[in-house]
Amino acid sequence: MALRAIGAIIVFFVLGLLLFFIGLTPFARQLSGGVSAGELARNPPLAFALAQGAGLLVAFGIATWLVGVKLLKLDARALRWRVSVGRLRAFGMGLLLGALPAVLAMVLGVLAAGAGWVHDTGGPTDYAGGVVKTVVLLAPAALAEEVMFRGVPLVVLARLIGRPAALVGLAILFGLAHLDNPDVSARAIGNIALAGILLSLAFFTAGGMWTAFGAHLGWNATLAALGAPVSGLPFDIPFIDYTMGGPAWLTGGAFGPEGGLLGTVAITAAIVVVTRWARKDET
Repeated sequence: MALRAIGAIIVFFVLGLLLFFIGLTPFARQLSGGVSAGELARNPPLAFALAQGAGLLVAFGIATWLVGVKLLKLDARALRWRVSVGRLRAFGMGLLLGALPAVLAMVLGVLAAGAGWVHDTGGPTDYAGGVVKTVVLLAPAALAEEVMFRGVPLVVLARLIGRPAALVGLAILFGLAHLDNPDVSARAIGNIALAGILLSLAFFTAGGMWTAFGAHLGWNATLAALGAPVSGLPFDIPFIDYTMGGPAWLTGGAFGPEGGLLGTVAITAAIVVVTRWARKDET
């Protein structure tokens, strides 16, 4: 039983990544616009970033169907797509769960570390358009990462070794998956792993995958919309910009709030809140 479960998880990741690379590689040159590998990692063209997120979502969606549904006989309720609350409500709860700690981390930066907002080029209309474009860009990638790390692997591991161990194990893997991000640090990887615990707890609330997806998108989109880098990736949002202040170990520096101690405080506060939600849903 244990070997079958572990083998299924390995097959899930290998199959998903294989499908992703097979699907994206033929179009990589056109989508990348001919930029260097370093620039591609730091500031990818919009078409490439969108294709990357959508490609991962499709690839791991297929892997979920083949491994999770066909091989392991997991249905939509077991994978927490079919939930006991309305999907829109569950998604909205997730958005708040992600957005509020993001705002908290940035406000703490203003109060404690000299961070702040400054005026950037463009006006309110440009800002609204930039935010919409950024949310459209971030949404497929956020959902893809939830399907990868909070879908089949979390369900299978939780049944095999229990929720707490599964949460920690996949959170560590989630953190390590961001090792190649620009300006990454050990503190940043630790915070991303902590965010992985938050997202896994959200997955086990009554809102299931919809709440986890909302929380992931809420955190990323709020940071980007308020002018901060997201996991080391800067977003060109008109009208406002967020200066991180310092020191970097406190604010996160160029990596964004996820890289600093203030981010740790904000994510931990969100974990305390969502733990109460998760306890109410033990299905």
